[in-house]
This record gives sequence, C-alpha cells and structure tokens, in this order.
Amino acid sequence: MPTFPLYQVDAFTSILFHGNPACVVPLTKWLPVETMRRLADENAVPETAFFIDNGPGQPIELRWFTPDLEMDLCGHATVATAHVLAHHLGHSTDEPFVFHTKSGNLTVSVTPSGYILDLPSRPADDAELPREIALAFGHKPREVLKARDYMLVFDSEKHIRSLQPDRSILDQLNLGPGGIICTARGEEVDFVSRFFSPKSTIFEDPVTGSAHCTLTPYWAARLNKKQLTARQLSARGGSLHCTLAPNGRVLLKGHAVTYMEGKVTL
Repeated sequence: MPTFPLYQVDAFTSILFHGNPACVVPLTKWLPVETMRRLADENAVPETAFFIDNGPGQPIELRWFTPDLEMDLCGHATVATAHVLAHHLGHSTDEPFVFHTKSGNLTVSVTPSGYILDLPSRPADDAELPREIALAFGHKPREVLKARDYMLVFDSEKHIRSLQPDRSILDQLNLGPGGIICTARGEEVDFVSRFFSPKSTIFEDPVTGSAHCTLTPYWAARLNKKQLTARQLSARGGSLHCTLAPNGRVLLKGHAVTYMEGKVTL
C-alpha cells in the first residue's frame, strides 16, 4: 500500500497548541480530488495542504482542502508548507519558495523574524447585510462589505470577543468557499477579527490568512498606515504583521511550529 509523509504544523504562532493547525502532505503526483478531501476530513484540522515539488527553478504546485471542499486560497497552510520545506525537507531558504496555486503564484520568504507570505489583495465593496447574518449575530455591524467573504465591522474589540452567532441560522446560507469576517479596532493591536464558515465542519477558523487579504486594505485605508498588527480572537488565537505593499499585494508575517510528523497509508 502507498504511504505518504504527513506533518502537522501550527501556523501564525510560535507556541504549540495556538495559531491555526494545518496538515502538509508531500506528493509526487496528484491523488483523486475526493481522496484528498477525505484525507483532509480524516485529519480533522481546518486545512490540509498537498504539494508536488517539480525540482529546482520550478514553482511548487500547491492545493488546499478543508474537510469539506477544495479552497481557492489559504494562508496558514501555505506558511505551514514553507515550514515543512525549510525545517523538515532540507530545502534552501536563500530564495523565497514559489507556489503555483488556484490564486496564482504565491511566495513565502523565510526570515529570522518569521515567514513572510505574499498574497493577492481582495478589497471589499459595500454590501447589503443578508437577513440570515443579521439574525444570527444579533449585534448590528457599523459597516457591511463583501469580497470573497462578507466583512462585518463592529465598534470595539469587546464586541468581537463577545460574538456568539447562531450557527443553525448561518447554515441556511450557501457561501461556497467564502465565510464571514468580523472585525474591529484592536486595543493592543491595530485590528482584531474572527472568521466563521457556515455549513463547514469547522465553524470558526482559528487564524485566517486569506481573510487578511480583505482586512489589510480596509484597515490600511481607515488607519492611514501600510504596516499593521493584527490578532485573530479565536480560542486558539494567532498574531500577524500585515503590510499593504506598494504593488497592492498583501504581505503577512508570522511564525510556525511543528506539532507532529507521521505517515499516511492508503
């Protein structure tokens, strides 16, 4: 029976059991989509990354799966993949890792102060608040916007911490790979957030890199600064440094720590 290495990494944290866990599986050829999704379901973490290394000078092919579906973009599992390449597979970190993905080529630079992930910006536009979201959250947001995800802007960090959305109502929505970002000004950082995914096995994501593709341009404009500190207020929690680059892309810097090494047997 074929076996594959498997690594589990906590991303956007330097402390085990914090940040966002991701599994990383190196492959030599793609498995059937349903097999990869079932492996992600079995791993029972927010995302499982599968990658194929095509050799020096070639982008590394990278795909991400939740327990439910294949995603178009995932920040924390990309950082976790770079961590595995650098710390477990012996790849050189002299140049950034280049990943070919559904969201184009993404790069991760390995620096002494953390991993720097280069992502596309996803600015949000004003939007109407769906009735289900209004009922599920109870608190009325100050602003409602939408890119891939809905983004609800609240008055304070206290509001974000206290949110207890009614999942039974939110699960009536069909947002596909999208979710709901809730955000506010932070007390000790520039902004805070939480992220919810209706109809998903994992309802609240611990630390959502892709959400910061929308959060960063929003808060950069509101606070008139290009470099921001952020914290996601899930139970596990995670911290990011966010930069709106001159080319309009979003740079996220954070740490990662290995939880487990193992093997998958099919």
